[in-house]
Amino acid sequence: MTGARKGGGLLVAGTTSDAGKSVVTAGICRWLVRQGVKVAPFKGQNMSLNSFVTREGAEIGRAQAMQAQAAKAEPSALMNPVLLKPGSDRSSQVVLMGKPVGELSARGYHGGRQAALLDTVVGCLEELRGSHDAVICEGAGSPAEINLRRTDIVNMGIARAARLPVLVVGDIDRGGVFASFFGTTALLAPEDQELLAGYLVNKFRGDVTLLEPGLDMLESLTGRPTYGVLPYQHGLGIDEEDGLRVSLRGTVRESVVAPPVGEDVLRVAVCAVPLMSNFTDVDALAAEPGVVVRFVDRAEELVDADLVVVPGTRGTVKALEWLRERGLADALARRVAEGRPVLGICGGFQVLGERIEDEVESRAGVVDGLGLLPVRVRFAREKTLARPVGRALGEPVEGYEIHHGVADVLGGEAFLDGCRVGAVWGTHWHGSLESDGFRRAFLREVAAASGRRFVPAPDTSFAALREEQLDRLGDLIERHADTDALWRLIEGGAPAGLPFVPPGAP
Repeated sequence: MTGARKGGGLLVAGTTSDAGKSVVTAGICRWLVRQGVKVAPFKGQNMSLNSFVTREGAEIGRAQAMQAQAAKAEPSALMNPVLLKPGSDRSSQVVLMGKPVGELSARGYHGGRQAALLDTVVGCLEELRGSHDAVICEGAGSPAEINLRRTDIVNMGIARAARLPVLVVGDIDRGGVFASFFGTTALLAPEDQELLAGYLVNKFRGDVTLLEPGLDMLESLTGRPTYGVLPYQHGLGIDEEDGLRVSLRGTVRESVVAPPVGEDVLRVAVCAVPLMSNFTDVDALAAEPGVVVRFVDRAEELVDADLVVVPGTRGTVKALEWLRERGLADALARRVAEGRPVLGICGGFQVLGERIEDEVESRAGVVDGLGLLPVRVRFAREKTLARPVGRALGEPVEGYEIHHGVADVLGGEAFLDGCRVGAVWGTHWHGSLESDGFRRAFLREVAAASGRRFVPAPDTSFAALREEQLDRLGDLIERHADTDALWRLIEGGAPAGLPFVPPGAP
């Protein structure tokens, strides 16, 4: 593979959302880069509240930033030219080439704007293909969303425009994977079916020999092979596009804890605010031995927490209302009065302040904050996108900023361009807890304020854990997929003469 020609490509589609497209794309990228292939990830259009800032100051989906790390490539706006950040059930902020260009309803986007973006998406893909041996593209949702096919720029639309072979991933753990594979194929137009090369089964439990007769029958029905069966493995969560998950060592509700170094564990409660964004900030806490991270939505769940995190949100005023309605605002105020630790990040930092003036995001005007930090926030139309570097608690810290709110800090102790008052910290910096020395120093402060005999592990490296995780994804592909056949797809495209599968057959 080291002599690969430039411009190979593959689109990883899925029978459903959360079928495993992001994981498979990352795994293929890691497998390829191990073989000496210069590879890049790509997703033409992403909908996610978890985003990242590249070195050139562009905002892209965190999943694509993680896939770039899997490929050992520098994240770029070219890898995710269109990012949609939901602000409600019906509208999203449109981020084009890393910069916000406005808010659009779903009807307005799919009614015309989306199709106009196809040239931009294709241009970015071709630029990446011109500088890399291979580009592994991730689709979105299902390629068989027939109501949206006319304006599609992320599944079969980009596949047909760029002549990409398509591999469809199915989550067998959900059940119905054979029907999903067949139905997805049969719903596609003949021109799209020409590019659908085959299937990949994900999250299989049990004896694969029991599955093989079904795979043979599927191939006889569709004329398309299965390129691998990936086993179900725990702890493979990566930076999520959606959902509620602690990625490195966690499940939906509560992280899995390695034994503590000291005598006590440390319990972290994360307020699951509406439109929560970049909840991956707490992954680094969940990676620490002896730290339990759980997402909560009731006031009583804060009682035994040693640290409460109010995370980022795309709806700061809505999150503020939600905290008050659920009694969490009063519970936070009681914690602060007792000197118990609270950390607000980005939107969570903003709600802890005295006042919010918002004519941009919610257009609610002036709203009282929780008054737990001496901060006043004004929402600016221009979004701050930055990669700050600094020091806190005597340790170097790196992070990234994604926010419209401009904070006027009126007092307290300086803390990562935010402030600290007693055991309450607030900052706009996402990702700061990934800085190992700072994270350990912060947890020592939390333990002291909580009266816990907790000792941070001296050798936990978040970056090393992430690399181990990405290597595990590469191992999955290398050990359980037909990598020779995958490479032929990437380099040569979909095989000629793939049969058309009509709806309803057999």
